[in-house]
Amino acid sequence: MISSSGSSSSSGSEPMDEVRRRALSVLSSSGVAQDVKGDVQAMADAALPPSQKYQHLAAESVLRENTSSCSKHEVMESLSRLVKALSILEKYGCNLTSPARPRYWRSVKHNNPVFRTTVDAVKGGRRVLFLYGYTNQQMDGLSFPDDVSEPDTDKVAAVTLEVMTLRTEVDMLVKGTHPHVENFKDIVPFVAQQDVTSADAMVIPPEKEQQNMNKAPLVSPPPKPPQRLVAPPLKAKPSAVAVCVGSECNLCGVAPSLVCPPCGGQSFCDACDLLFHRHPSRANHKRDKIHQTKHEPCGICGISVVQCQCSTCVQRLCVNCDLLFHSHPERKGHNRTFVTAAKTSSLSLSPWECSHCTTVNEMRAVLCSTCERPRLATATSVAQENPASLPTSPSSEWQCRSCTVVNQGSSILCEVCERPRLATRPPVPLVVPAPSNSGPRCETETKWTCQFCTYVNTKPTTVCEMCNLSCKDSACSDSAGDSAPHSFQQPPPSVAIEQPQVGVKPQPKPRESVELRRQKLMREDGLGLIHHIREAEKRGVSPEEVYAALCVCGGSNVSPCDWLTSELPHLLDEICAMAASVQVNYRAGDSGIRAAVTAVERDGEEPQESDANVKLSRAEAKLAWLAAGGDMERAVTQLLRDRQAKMRELHSLGFRDVAKCEEALRLSGGEVKGALSLLQRPLLEPYHQRIWTDFPEPQIDAAHPDKQRMCRRLLALYDLPSWGRCELVLSLLQEPDVTYSLEDVVQAVKESHDRDFIRRLLKNECPCCLCVFPRSKMQSLTSCQCSVCHDCFGQHFTIAVRDKHIRDMVCPVCGEPDINDPEQLDSYFSTLDIQLRDCLDMDVYELFHKKLTEHALMKDPKFLWCCHCVSGFINDGDQLKVTCPSCRQSFCTQCKKPWEAQHQDLSCEQFQLWKRENDPEYQRQGLAGYLRDNGITCPHCRFQYALTKGGCMHFSCSQCRYQFCSGCNNPYHKTLCKTAQCSYPGLHAHHPRDCLFYLRDWEPQRLQDLLQKCGVEFNTDPDTGAQTDGCGVMEQKDEGGEQTDSPCGLQTQLGQAGLCEKHYREYLVSLINAHSLDPALLYNVQELTRACERYQVDIQRLENEEDSVYHARLLKKLMEVPLGEKVPRNK
Repeated sequence: MISSSGSSSSSGSEPMDEVRRRALSVLSSSGVAQDVKGDVQAMADAALPPSQKYQHLAAESVLRENTSSCSKHEVMESLSRLVKALSILEKYGCNLTSPARPRYWRSVKHNNPVFRTTVDAVKGGRRVLFLYGYTNQQMDGLSFPDDVSEPDTDKVAAVTLEVMTLRTEVDMLVKGTHPHVENFKDIVPFVAQQDVTSADAMVIPPEKEQQNMNKAPLVSPPPKPPQRLVAPPLKAKPSAVAVCVGSECNLCGVAPSLVCPPCGGQSFCDACDLLFHRHPSRANHKRDKIHQTKHEPCGICGISVVQCQCSTCVQRLCVNCDLLFHSHPERKGHNRTFVTAAKTSSLSLSPWECSHCTTVNEMRAVLCSTCERPRLATATSVAQENPASLPTSPSSEWQCRSCTVVNQGSSILCEVCERPRLATRPPVPLVVPAPSNSGPRCETETKWTCQFCTYVNTKPTTVCEMCNLSCKDSACSDSAGDSAPHSFQQPPPSVAIEQPQVGVKPQPKPRESVELRRQKLMREDGLGLIHHIREAEKRGVSPEEVYAALCVCGGSNVSPCDWLTSELPHLLDEICAMAASVQVNYRAGDSGIRAAVTAVERDGEEPQESDANVKLSRAEAKLAWLAAGGDMERAVTQLLRDRQAKMRELHSLGFRDVAKCEEALRLSGGEVKGALSLLQRPLLEPYHQRIWTDFPEPQIDAAHPDKQRMCRRLLALYDLPSWGRCELVLSLLQEPDVTYSLEDVVQAVKESHDRDFIRRLLKNECPCCLCVFPRSKMQSLTSCQCSVCHDCFGQHFTIAVRDKHIRDMVCPVCGEPDINDPEQLDSYFSTLDIQLRDCLDMDVYELFHKKLTEHALMKDPKFLWCCHCVSGFINDGDQLKVTCPSCRQSFCTQCKKPWEAQHQDLSCEQFQLWKRENDPEYQRQGLAGYLRDNGITCPHCRFQYALTKGGCMHFSCSQCRYQFCSGCNNPYHKTLCKTAQCSYPGLHAHHPRDCLFYLRDWEPQRLQDLLQKCGVEFNTDPDTGAQTDGCGVMEQKDEGGEQTDSPCGLQTQLGQAGLCEKHYREYLVSLINAHSLDPALLYNVQELTRACERYQVDIQRLENEEDSVYHARLLKKLMEVPLGEKVPRNK
């Protein structure tokens, strides 16, 4: 063991390590601080300086940082705060080492009030959390790193053990009981060893007790005070005053800490003193502190004070445990002697340590701040206590231990017996039988009194025969064995416990037979009442009715339930008649009857007297009869008193006609609310007639002279928030040139109380019809801030659904959103569906859904458009030939051209070559047919158009409304696009340099030079049989506001293969694109510079650089930029 007598540090280091290893092993496996409490105390008592005792904690720095004060009082307060903080840190460590860790063990929140007032209130608290593993700093606290799944149990246990040891040492420094204060003189200022008062009695060692036991006789001699070895007393301080006080608190029975001379020298503990002296008449009492004595605990229960010593079995027990332990037949002859425990001086007004969780609490605390257990509860009592009886929190309900009444959590005293919440059950005095010398025991030895119902039980059972409650402290005879309940009365400490003499028969007391008879009668009456109540519950009768019926018919054999059914109505009528006659005689002035009626104080004017008889109901009479417990005279008085109070309440509400009030109370069964409803019904009859009339309610007139009436109608009809809003509505309607309706004004006033803002809400111009509407009648889309009226909104989208494409359903004012952005388009249609549901007709709304479904199907890669009609469908096959389910015509799935028999077993390129060589119709069309076959294909839905690319390059697909360039297939943007470094806000597209958009401005000769330079052949003469009178290339034209497909019709020229100049250029560009030729080969310096600027190529000229070299360098950089990726390259 560790030496605590001040030995050297070297001699105590090895035992210290053994204790530390044993404590670490226990703590890391169980995580319970109570299991290592003894080892922690041994480590705290070790005569080692803090630098050698603590391996992980910087104990010296923590103590110096927290005790850097100027006065001793401040140092002691700092140490007390440090004890609290270390207790909380100890709890954190035990939670981490416990096998059943809390759910939120990974983090510690700084906003926790307990953390702020304890750990954050001292210096060095967060460093301990860092040692535990809380190294990740967060905004609201500390936490374990994300990559740590389990805490380091060994390290946490080691740190926690040192935290517990430091907390114990600091606590001993505060209390002045530290055995080695000299180790802290240079660390903590104002620390000096306090005087320790020696015990006034010395406990005899077990060896000497054993020697005395062998010499002592079995039976102790008659009264002779025990011999005690008294140590020489220490000199007391001059301020200490000797006070003769009781050994326990006058209220709860625990050890006292204060004595009040004005209260007759009564002793109180801290909690009861706060409660008792809170009364104004006792608030100024001056109380003195008591130097409490620390007693030796009992060897069995570990709670009570040792008062008996048995020299035979070497046991030091309290009185209760001594009586119970020595009641066994084998231990009856043991010789016991009363002793007084050694006393030690200690202050009662000091912080106390919870015996369950070892948390150090404040002096005034009644419950532990951590586990919420009572201050007087020990580890043994807590372990044996029923978990259901433990208080869950100070605000929960609690059961009084004296009378078992369940009280509210906020109450401190019991509502029935007025005992404190933490007071234990008072002991029942022991009924000591007379000495008996005979062998058989008398009957009175087995009797014991129940503490709850005071019933005297005659059988040695642990449960009362009357209330079925377990009486743990009741008295029972020895014949019941060790399991029988006992109640002990502590004899004087100077008198030895004597066993009853054998052979003497106890003489019964003369009044015991009467008491037994009374108890037996009480038991029979109680069991009979319980039987009647249970039978009544089956028939729907309340216990109050059963009790009152038994008071009336208790002497007969009639069942209470049967009596209530047959006789109670007649009894209630009789009570009503008696009350009516009493009231009449009272009004007539009969002095005898007047004395029978209880006078009640009256406030205000009395109701008008009536000559009619009092009309009482059976319901009122029954309530009065039950309140009187079955007594008719008291029921009559109670009935008249209740009726008078009800009449006074109706009178205060304005109903002064006594006859009508009494009749209403009779009809309502004595209920004031029902009587009030009956009395108010005639008053409301004109109002009911007016609201149920067939004439319509007049409209609210803002110019009506009765403004309050109009405001009340506005409040009733439109649910305005206040009276001022109603007045604001009327004032707005009275303004000149008002064109808005009452409903519009009310809706605007509900949104705001600002008059100018309301005017802006009521005057909004529709950009479509230019009419003025309130904001509530305007509607806007989610893609823009434009607002139009409901009519224009519905008409616009009705026309768009019926006559236009799904992508034409944009804002009628600004044309938003951009239909070329698929993400924006999908989110726009999802919200547009909700808006169109209420403003479109059902057939139009179904058509919108059909088009929306087709739009979604177009995203499927197997979706095909028919080249013969405008239908689309999903093709699950893998053959070239496919048949449209709508028009039943076939076409090719790749080239999208009508199916011909020659296409069978030929690829699309082979079939196209065959048509050029063998089809006369195709040969007659010449290059016009070639341009038609290589027409425009929508890059979005892959729909093909037999049109040329000449004319406007901005092409809009009729199937999906996708807008793109017909020369390079790049999309057109109406607003800012997502291309880097592009800030153009209008309609534009980004064309590559080989797009028809740029090459259509070249002369045919220049295009031919590019083809010749790259070795590509081209036609200059028309094919044999081809028409040459006009250009026959099909193109899309805008005629009368509609787009139609028709031949070009322009005059052809020689050397251009029977085409017009525009379409011949298109033919040459198609050859350039088909062979991926770069037009930059023919760029001049100006065109090359402009192209480099368009592609953001560096055009900075080097110093002394020649033109040819500069031109060659720019051309090389430009040709590194790839050609258009989407440009059609059909051969």
